[in-house]
Amino acid sequence: MKILVTGGAGYIASHTNLELLNAGYEVVAIDNLSNSCKESIRRVEKITGKEISFYENDIRDKEALINIFNKENIDGVIHFAGLKAVGESCRIPLEYYNNNISGTINLLEVMDRFDVKNLVFSSSATVYGDPKTVPITEDFPLSVTNPYGRTKLMIEDILRDLYSADPEWNIAILRYFNPIGAHESGEIGEDPNGIPNNLLPYIAKVASGILDKINIFGGDYDTHDGTGVRDFIHVVDLSLGHIKAIEKLGDKPGLVTYNLGTGQGHSVMDIINNYEKACNKKLPYVITDRRPGDIAVSFADPSKAYNELGWKAKRGIEEMCRDSYNWQSKNPNGYR
Repeated sequence: MKILVTGGAGYIASHTNLELLNAGYEVVAIDNLSNSCKESIRRVEKITGKEISFYENDIRDKEALINIFNKENIDGVIHFAGLKAVGESCRIPLEYYNNNISGTINLLEVMDRFDVKNLVFSSSATVYGDPKTVPITEDFPLSVTNPYGRTKLMIEDILRDLYSADPEWNIAILRYFNPIGAHESGEIGEDPNGIPNNLLPYIAKVASGILDKINIFGGDYDTHDGTGVRDFIHVVDLSLGHIKAIEKLGDKPGLVTYNLGTGQGHSVMDIINNYEKACNKKLPYVITDRRPGDIAVSFADPSKAYNELGWKAKRGIEEMCRDSYNWQSKNPNGYR
């Protein structure tokens, strides 16, 4: 079975490529390399001993997509491609709408043209907005607090409308909580361009001496230590959730939605404390203003994914920080 992975050189995608290959799937990857590096493809090939068909293209380029579908016998798609920084989306919303929405519509049109109707979509817990209670189940009201989240929710709505119009589609919407960590080999991990937007790569660069201090955005939330609480999930556990989702599509379930998280909340300070244990040093930090669009607490109820997919996160916060530091130690400049 051949799977097209969009955004295929990215952080979560590279780990998913590895697990797909290990599970016996063939992988075709497309990425415009705007916030990723082709080296991740080479390293996955090195770890697995298997090849990936890689195309350096943008999914907004319809002719490029048509060319890929003509060349490759695609059976299903895992759709990761998209801009993903909350703060940045508040500054340049039009770019987020153009990239994330237009790219997805392009992809769906080409999939429909080639009668490829199996899709796993990379959504986000941001579609729950600022939940009134936790843990969060899949039937919670949907709302958003930033343009990035709005693009995810809009794409979900597009997929629901598409399935309603054509029930031959089989679509799994996966709502991620907060992926961190890296493959235990230290060969692949998170490597954003420039100053990281996400917590763990920022902490990692402080631990390596590349950045001076950690900026904690908000120390006055209604949480046990004042810092934001999130459901941090190991990227390998998250990747294995995609394998289970692809398997589920084989049962022709129609449109299904799952939370992928651990079901536990950890604060920013919890992560810093565990990272200090992993790197065996104190990490300087400063508490600054809250970021626009951020919320106080978010963690999942992942029981539906366990009951219907047989999937459960197995790796704890210590392993997440250990594997992240292992990646950073071996690759202080990322893939570059």
